[in-house]
Amino acid sequence: MRRRDFIEVITGLAVAWPLAAGAQSAPPLIGYLAEGKPEGTAVLAAAVRNGIGETGLVEGKDYISEFRSAGGDAYLLPGLATELVQHRAAVIVSLDTLAAARAAKAVTTAVPIVFATGADPVRARLVESLNRPGGNITGISTMNLELGSKWVGLLHELLPAAKRIAILVNIENADAARLIITDTQEAAFSMGLQIEFVFASNEAEVEPALSGLGARSQALIIQPDVAFQLKNREEFATFAIREKLPAIAAVEEFAKGGGLMSYGSSFIEAHRLTGAYVSRILRGEKPGDLPVQRATKFDFVINLKTAKALGLEIPPTLARADEVIE
Repeated sequence: MRRRDFIEVITGLAVAWPLAAGAQSAPPLIGYLAEGKPEGTAVLAAAVRNGIGETGLVEGKDYISEFRSAGGDAYLLPGLATELVQHRAAVIVSLDTLAAARAAKAVTTAVPIVFATGADPVRARLVESLNRPGGNITGISTMNLELGSKWVGLLHELLPAAKRIAILVNIENADAARLIITDTQEAAFSMGLQIEFVFASNEAEVEPALSGLGARSQALIIQPDVAFQLKNREEFATFAIREKLPAIAAVEEFAKGGGLMSYGSSFIEAHRLTGAYVSRILRGEKPGDLPVQRATKFDFVINLKTAKALGLEIPPTLARADEVIE
């Protein structure tokens, strides 16, 4: 597919100037950069817009937007980020992956960047520190990519006799996959468990990847990834039940859609907060002075209907769930 086929332009081009500067020839331009496909990341862009709107800014009047999608090909990200810089974006928002944030940071030290990521941004070397990120970048972290050991521990509590846990990984999202693989392997080793990694990078590959998995593994962890969790949650739940696999994911919508358990913070909420930071930058604040916000609230949800379908009894140690779905 040609590179241009990945590019979706939401509005026309514009010269971007900070709102704080007063009179301007055109509204400032917000550039959205995503590794995933537009249809999968549109909900994230919408959350950013909601966050901006809550501050009183109106799209089309106070700012305009352009969207650049790599269509799942991370190698395209530097070129797409460069285009946004060349089009004089006032702010670049990296929507979905750590790779998108890194690509934006690599191509400019002048244009403000606001990220939303599941990783620890200091550990990922996006910022120097949380309180004073420095430079031209700041953002929000759900910390969901740091929860691998927690998911392994919850499944071990539920299934103390289990010896093998499978993890569905999007290997195309290499940065996130690396974090998940490292953390879950360390946790599994400490608990005497084996890990089986299964790979899928798009919707068509999910069902083949999970087919027959229940004959080899006793539980399933689903990597936090746009391709896996913002769409088709019910299908994932159905696959897991069919394979008789107790499964856990980061987003609560997974458990509410029929999955067994979820533990994590909201990626949608992180993008809404990203919008608030974008607004503050458009009004003149410097990104390096805005502290990186990390999630502090992680919700644990259990679906008892799914537990019954899998023939499981939830142990008292897991009765601490924030929400129980009957």
